Amino acid sequence: METYKCSKCGMAVNASCASCDEPLRNDHLKLDDGTTVQISICPSCEGKIKSPQCCGVDMSCEF
Repeated sequence: METYKCSKCGMAVNASCASCDEPLRNDHLKLDDGTTVQISICPSCEGKIKSPQCCGVDMSCEF
């Protein structure tokens, strides 16, 4: 399972899809205005959520 960790305080979470029980993958979504947003995506059903945040920044994960 992917672990998302805060680079500031070290808090970590495990994230999986409630529908498929698959670990979420880190990904990016390009918006219409050209900006990029970090997201978490289910590799099975392709559902997407905004990646978790802590201390005001996106938590990162290692692949």
